[in-house]
Amino acid sequence: MKSIGARLAICYVLASTLTFASLFLAGRYFIERHAIHALDLLNRSEFEQLKAGVGPIGETLSQDVLRKRVHAMTDDLEIFYVEVDSSSGDIVFRSQGLDDHRIPARPAAAAFNVVVDGLGELRAGSFPLGPFKVIIATSKRQVRVVMEGYERTFYELLLVMIVVSSVIGYGFGRMALRPLRTIQDTADRIRSDNLSQRIPVSAAKDEISDLARLLNQMFDRLEISFDQIRRFTAEASHELKTPLTLVRLQAEKLVMDGQLLPAQEQAVQMQIRELTQLNRIIEDLLFLSRADARAIKLDLKLQDPEPFLQSFAEDAHVLAEHQKLRFFLTHHGRGQVAIEPKWLRQVLLNLLSNALYASPPGGRVTLRSTLMDGTWQVSIEDEGAGVPVEQRERIFERFMRISRPGEDKGTGLGLAICRSLVELHGGRIFAESAPGGCGLRMVFEIPAAKSTDGAAVASHDLPLREADAT
Repeated sequence: MKSIGARLAICYVLASTLTFASLFLAGRYFIERHAIHALDLLNRSEFEQLKAGVGPIGETLSQDVLRKRVHAMTDDLEIFYVEVDSSSGDIVFRSQGLDDHRIPARPAAAAFNVVVDGLGELRAGSFPLGPFKVIIATSKRQVRVVMEGYERTFYELLLVMIVVSSVIGYGFGRMALRPLRTIQDTADRIRSDNLSQRIPVSAAKDEISDLARLLNQMFDRLEISFDQIRRFTAEASHELKTPLTLVRLQAEKLVMDGQLLPAQEQAVQMQIRELTQLNRIIEDLLFLSRADARAIKLDLKLQDPEPFLQSFAEDAHVLAEHQKLRFFLTHHGRGQVAIEPKWLRQVLLNLLSNALYASPPGGRVTLRSTLMDGTWQVSIEDEGAGVPVEQRERIFERFMRISRPGEDKGTGLGLAICRSLVELHGGRIFAESAPGGCGLRMVFEIPAAKSTDGAAVASHDLPLREADAT
């Protein structure tokens, strides 16, 4: 069982049940002992009355006389069974309730339990009366009735106690784990872009408060480490820009002078290409550092995304034709979205470039846009080999690349930049399988503006547009 609260509730119910059952067993034992002791006192009291009614008994008292005296004393008794035995073991008197049954005596015990056929279990006492022995017994039926009622009451109360203790245990578990849920919720909200948030610490000096303080100290160290990494990335990228630019200019000057041998010129051209790639990586790292530090301020303005998509589609058609592919655009819905076209265009270009490189010759790339229910969803689908499920979240990490035959390796920063830009717009981006299970579908969602009167925005479809390869 994964839930600690459930385990606490179950432990509480078990502990309560065991405690209640133990108290019941102890109570049953003592109640039964007191009830039997009361029967013993009742038997002795009856014997004392019998002894007083019979009178003095000497050695010469005949059994007939004793039988008459005892019969006179016990004639109207209903709850007692009386038997008088002689010293030789012969029965002198037997009360009418015993019929032909005999109460087996236990010489070593003054009070004992005995079972008589037809009468059930009796509580008997053996008392000396001169040369005779008097056995007085009382039925234990009432004791059994009381004990059975006690047990029925126990089982009924046990069911009630289990229900009540389950409710109390559940509430106790939630109350005990409330600080842990607060820690969990706060820790879940902490990301690399908001490491300044801390877990609230109660004034109580307990283990949970110590845990919260320990986690806050760990977050302090993480924040310092992240700040150092960001600062180093930004400063190192900035410091590298100037020398790399000078090196590239010098290499370009050597090529322009025309004094290099063909092999040397080819080597310098390769150096220029690598320097250009390195400059692009530095620019991307600088951008990501600024995005992580929330230093990029977007000029968000409410606008209809349809003209923006129409403008982007014109460039997308050209890029698709160059790769001998087909591009499709469809838009559904009408409304306004708070975006900055410059940055959102970069997101679409990055996603489109990946889709074009992943698609096979003659394939198609589809951009689908839907604006409804307060969300603008944009997806770009390709017909490539796709990405394994376990790697779809990792492709948004920095320098994470999926190698494919004939594909430009790139810098591995494009999708990381896309995620930063989408998050700056208040949205999210993710990858999933394209419809039909072939290819990859990159999706980002951005909150859309609600209509002023609260009504749903009217639906509007942009016809499907296609650019065929030439």
